[in-house]
Amino acid sequence: METLAKKSKPEISKSKFETFMRPIPYLPHTNEDRRQMLDFLGINSMDDLLKSIPKELRDFELNLPNGKSEIEITEEFRKLSNKNVSLTEQISFCGGGVYHRYIPSVVGEILSKGEFYTAYTPYQPEVSQGTLQAIYEFQSLICNLTGMDAANASVYDGSTAVIEAALMSCRITKRKKILVAKNINPEALQVCRTYSWGLNLELKFVDFNNGVVDLEKLKSQVDEETACLVISYPNFAGCIEPVSKIAEIVHNKGALLVSNIELISLAILKSPRDLGIDIAVGDGQALGNFSNYGGPHVGFISCLKDLVRQLPGRIVGLTKDVEGKRAFTLTLQTREQHIRREHATSNICTNQSLNALAVLVYLAYMGPHGLKRVAEISLNRAHYLAEKLTKNIKNCKLAFNTPFFNEFVLEIPINTSKLIDALSKENILPGLDLNGIDGYKTNQVLISVTEMNSMEQVDYFVERLKKLFL
Repeated sequence: METLAKKSKPEISKSKFETFMRPIPYLPHTNEDRRQMLDFLGINSMDDLLKSIPKELRDFELNLPNGKSEIEITEEFRKLSNKNVSLTEQISFCGGGVYHRYIPSVVGEILSKGEFYTAYTPYQPEVSQGTLQAIYEFQSLICNLTGMDAANASVYDGSTAVIEAALMSCRITKRKKILVAKNINPEALQVCRTYSWGLNLELKFVDFNNGVVDLEKLKSQVDEETACLVISYPNFAGCIEPVSKIAEIVHNKGALLVSNIELISLAILKSPRDLGIDIAVGDGQALGNFSNYGGPHVGFISCLKDLVRQLPGRIVGLTKDVEGKRAFTLTLQTREQHIRREHATSNICTNQSLNALAVLVYLAYMGPHGLKRVAEISLNRAHYLAEKLTKNIKNCKLAFNTPFFNEFVLEIPINTSKLIDALSKENILPGLDLNGIDGYKTNQVLISVTEMNSMEQVDYFVERLKKLFL
């Protein structure tokens, strides 16, 4: 290396060096460091190094402030963080896919163990048995809840899981048309739009009526070219879809039914399998994971046994080693890191192991009775709040006359943004503004109730709305 550098070292005058070696902010290299690198490369300037880049792309200045010390930066971030208000300091009725639920202390204790908290993706099963076992148990509990035969080791989030399941359906059916109900989570809708555009798939949307999929319109849209229909159970508006009827319509045309699932609701609702769903997906954020400003969360995909070979992501299996001892290993590895790219089911590779572990610990700790109790509290308090609001506040009514779980859309006599602005000043988050979301109105708000909303909070919320609308 040194010999090569000496042979190719050019003569650079001090003036020329100063011209082309301007100090570059935010980089640790000194002028002497840069000069030595250019000497080694045998070129005279940074411009020579970057000459393959068009000049118009190089001639601009970054509009950045001068650098600050660590003390100054720490203080600046402290001031910014002080503007945040924790959900523990507010009364929150926000949902729509991200929920404020109680996280037992045992979840954090187990997650913070070094062997889990710092563990990397388990490429080497012989040294990752603990991580692989945790993922296997996560998969098993997802299957217990959904009634499905197999589940993967989690993906990025619920929206990613939705489109991956739709693409899975396209591979299985050899069709390229995807139907998506308009009343699924709008974030998932956007992800579907992006993926289908990039893959040149036909994407169509099915309208909803009274909060649920319009069955007559579905019948006219599903055909022999349809790979799948994507719905939510419960849907974004909290309504319970007539899943069995939807499944019959979809299956009659040879298509698959994909459903985005709210896991806690399954403690009291029928399982996806019993309703005719082929692929059940969703986000596990509400089970042991904080809101985290919207992420990172954890998605899951589960399916019937006949479809498992097209299941994307990682799958952990249980087997025996040569000595007959129990062993966990990655199985059905259909990721492009392991097989030829053209045979891969997906290029998705990240398993949200830590978030999935939180789901596992939460479910194992709560057990079926605890999970059912949480679901019942959420259901009962949501219906109690809905009844109080509609009976005691003039011109407030439910937007949809359809059974719901723990979320409902309330129609109010003012613009929703005004309601949110007014109550936010009192540290009350009344719900999600549905303005701008297709199918909803500017005076509709999505209200969610969980076990974190005490009866006192619910009654206080009603009283505040009464005064606001008088």
